[in-house]
Amino acid sequence: MAFDPLSGQFDFNDWDKQQVLQAMCTFMPSQNVLHLPSQLGPYECDGLSAYRKVPKMVVLPETIEQCQQVVRYCQQHSIPLIARGAGTGLAGGVLPVEQAIVLSLAKFNQITRIDPLQRIAIVQPGVRNLAISEAAAQYGLYYAPDPSSQIACSIGGNVAENSGGVHSLKYGLTVNNVLGLKIINSDGELLDIGGGECMDSPGYDLLALMHGSEGLLGIIVEVTLRLIPKPPSAQVILAAFNEIVDAGKAVRDIISGGIIPAGLEMMDKLAIQAAEDFVHAGYPLAQALLLCELDGTQSDIDQQMEKVKQILNDCNAHDIRLSKDDQQRALFWAGRKAAFPAVGRISPDYYCMDGTIPRQALPEVLGQISQFSEHYGLAVANVFHAGDGNLHPLILYDANKPGDLQKAENFGGDILRLCVDMGGTITGEHGVGVEKLDQMCHQFQTAELRQFHQIKAQLDHTGILNPGKAIPSLHRCAELGAMHVHNGQLPHPEIPRF
Repeated sequence: MAFDPLSGQFDFNDWDKQQVLQAMCTFMPSQNVLHLPSQLGPYECDGLSAYRKVPKMVVLPETIEQCQQVVRYCQQHSIPLIARGAGTGLAGGVLPVEQAIVLSLAKFNQITRIDPLQRIAIVQPGVRNLAISEAAAQYGLYYAPDPSSQIACSIGGNVAENSGGVHSLKYGLTVNNVLGLKIINSDGELLDIGGGECMDSPGYDLLALMHGSEGLLGIIVEVTLRLIPKPPSAQVILAAFNEIVDAGKAVRDIISGGIIPAGLEMMDKLAIQAAEDFVHAGYPLAQALLLCELDGTQSDIDQQMEKVKQILNDCNAHDIRLSKDDQQRALFWAGRKAAFPAVGRISPDYYCMDGTIPRQALPEVLGQISQFSEHYGLAVANVFHAGDGNLHPLILYDANKPGDLQKAENFGGDILRLCVDMGGTITGEHGVGVEKLDQMCHQFQTAELRQFHQIKAQLDHTGILNPGKAIPSLHRCAELGAMHVHNGQLPHPEIPRF
């Protein structure tokens, strides 16, 4: 076995670069094989840029057959292979490991077919998320999951991370909107998974297994997506609060009142100020801001909007605004979707966390995050999918200050462990990658982690596909457990950094 799940050790060959280069150039045009230092730099990390390692080689196949040839060669010669999409991930999921070849799917960027009668889109994995809705718009259809990075992120990466988005509360995550996949397994075989153009398929639900698998189980080369009709109307109500606790109560009361918004998002004061300075969305200054979108027929929206207004008033909202038209609705959302880059304008660096909690725990968790902020001396901007409890605290730090990155990581680790202790999870949509390996040990027991490794071994028996990601080694978790007992806190993984 090339990767030992017990110890977490790699046993991959130290391959000859010229020999492999020559082989790869027989599979695809030589210009699609990158091997010079100047060519490899852009592939050293994803959106989690604190962790970096330059790969030995990057290949950009253009066809499924070329992908299969690369996989078979790597399997035969025990070379680790990392499938990469747009590189917008935030957990180090495509960080190269020793002796790795990165297989970029950037050239798989075509929408193969849109069928308005079946309401499906068949696309290659490198297609941008937003491009699917743009192409389907002429038929009155769209693709519902909309990550904040949808202008850049690719659909293959969305499947690998099971991405969510602003509208996932009502319309579901990526897994709820994908009908079928074509994948290449670690033996280079092309497999059809899921129902494709049908509603269901016989056998085990391997389609769900592939979602959130982070490139460990196969390489996605085609995706069949569900499209849905655009709602006849949509409207956003914006509410400002003097207390974050009141905004959290409003989220709880809206959902418990039987209202399922198309989107329900919250931002705290620091995030509001940053977004407003960047986008000029017309946000009022407040301790917390809630954005609630309702869609459907206008009569249904009007009826539900009255209920939402009453709930917001009962929860002490001091400024309530209703979007007047689609342009203002888009502007309200533009501020929220630009929150990450907006915060980047006010701090040299920030560390974006991703955890999920039960909605009723929101006020308590936000209060604890504030205490963590004081303890570490680092500011935090909170942006989150309030409707489904998916938190995105942005921890502000300066990587040029000695110790600041370590403090940010410790802060983030505390947040993730808090999420688990409150009955939630360490990730909502960003995945585990290398970032959250230690926290996986807090989330899962040894028997569960062993099962994860066994599934990986069944589908990738030599362990060449994205090794060392998403599932921690059993020795590492045992070590962490002992250190937790003796030191009162978890250490951090040894990850290559810039």
